[in-house]
Amino acid sequence: MQRYTIRDFNRDFPDDDTCIEYVARLVYGVDPSEGIPCRTCNTDRKHHRLSGRKAYSCDHCGTHVYPLAGTIFEKSSTSLKSWFYAMFLIGSTRCGISAKQLERELGVTYKTAWRMFNQIRKLMGEPIENLSGSVEIDESYFGGRRRGTKRGRPGKDSHKVPVVGIVERGGKVAALVTPDTTRATVEPIIQRKVLPGSMIYTDEYAVYDRLGKKGYTHRRIPHSEQVYVLGDVSTNTIEGFWGLVKNGIRGVYHSVSAKHLQSYINEYAYRYNHRHDDEPMTALVRERVRRVRHGQHGEYAPVG
Repeated sequence: MQRYTIRDFNRDFPDDDTCIEYVARLVYGVDPSEGIPCRTCNTDRKHHRLSGRKAYSCDHCGTHVYPLAGTIFEKSSTSLKSWFYAMFLIGSTRCGISAKQLERELGVTYKTAWRMFNQIRKLMGEPIENLSGSVEIDESYFGGRRRGTKRGRPGKDSHKVPVVGIVERGGKVAALVTPDTTRATVEPIIQRKVLPGSMIYTDEYAVYDRLGKKGYTHRRIPHSEQVYVLGDVSTNTIEGFWGLVKNGIRGVYHSVSAKHLQSYINEYAYRYNHRHDDEPMTALVRERVRRVRHGQHGEYAPVG
């Protein structure tokens, strides 16, 4: 599959006008020149773009409409093409990109780059549900290794933050920061995310003991015996995702606080879930518009 390249981006979005027209078509479903609702005329009217403004005017009564209203682009003094380019960079990179790198790429201040970075990341939280077929589940722990601590699953007093991951083989991943990894916490997440009748693969952790009684077929891989693959039984897919996230955070962001960890997990999960998209940048723009049209102006709740 041919990926969406910088050459494709510059061809499709050469300037701010093209970007505004793209957003307008998403918001109204058609080009405004073909006719969109006018709140004054109370019917569909043709609208024309106002020169030098981010607005369209009704050809009949002159009422203005603003396609960027409610989006992260509204009231921003940064060019719309820069916003689109930032989305292109964040959506297409495999391991992530820092706000400092955005600053250098876009030629904006670090404060502006940081704000753009966080606004775009808010779009990357998706409510992934209805996973089915062959599903792998595993927990991972974030927070770095302190001197003198042992490897393996940390205890109750650990500084590390647990994250529960559920991935459908060949499909999407859902990852949720949790207060702990007890059965009372993990089991309801699995039941909410995975359809009954699915085949679930896990390691030997005791919190998964009752999955077979919850309507799932459950098979386990004995990691304690240094066994990692038995035929089709493994948790290699979800562990590969954890490796991608941890290597990315370590290499790009270096460290992440517990307060913001979910948004970083969302970022990597989004890229994983959209790894087959031809145009990850335009998918982000469409997601922003979709949320505005459905009244979802704020940040999504965590992935879980």
